Amino acid sequence: MRIVAIVQARMGSTRYPGKTLQDLGGTTLMERVLARVSATARIDEVVVATTTEAGDDPVEAVARAAGYPVVRGSVDDVLDRYVVAARAHRADVVVRNTADEPFLDPAIIHEAIATFEDARPDYVSNNLHHVYPEGLDTEVIAMEALERAHREATLRSDREHVTPYVWRQPEVFRLVAAGGEPVHPEWRLTVDYPEDLAFARAIYEAIGGSLFGLPEIVALLGSRPDLLAMCPSVPRREGYDASREAE
Repeated sequence: MRIVAIVQARMGSTRYPGKTLQDLGGTTLMERVLARVSATARIDEVVVATTTEAGDDPVEAVARAAGYPVVRGSVDDVLDRYVVAARAHRADVVVRNTADEPFLDPAIIHEAIATFEDARPDYVSNNLHHVYPEGLDTEVIAMEALERAHREATLRSDREHVTPYVWRQPEVFRLVAAGGEPVHPEWRLTVDYPEDLAFARAIYEAIGGSLFGLPEIVALLGSRPDLLAMCPSVPRREGYDASREAE
């Protein structure tokens, strides 16, 4: 079973253009994400999926310079972009993460993969129920399920956000939740706005190093209420909900 992690990345974010290559502790946000995904046990390859837009040429350049393969595809049909990348790299199972999640914990990603390997469902996520802070979300999907979604999904939001066609249909696909007891699911540890990046920079500076995990973040924010006060408050799945409203 070949497990390929595909990290979607682009410069043209609506909410925070150019965030993917913003500096975070001396390297780019995207490279922080790729290093964390690469440190996860059981992943055979990590691939960057960006768009064919000229504005995303720097994404490809930075990723390749860091040693990662790149597949380029549709701007808005991200589901198609994932399928193209997964086929090109012979994936049996796809792990999905995004390039704006600089706190991804390799242990938590591995937890989702192990859950998939044990249960062999169509889809595993630690976000079916909110277990961890936003930004530590990981989805694991069987290639057959991804291909079926690609064939059948017609809603714009289903194609833009890759997996909703699967997780909205538990009567069609076998879904399994990963994760145990909730650990601060109310926290926001992703980067969609400049204030998110300011919060991320403060955490990286305070902890130091590069591959610290959620336990270190919990310890830090528990001892530094001044940092915790910086944590932005934005509803989960804000982008998904906005795209649904536009349909």
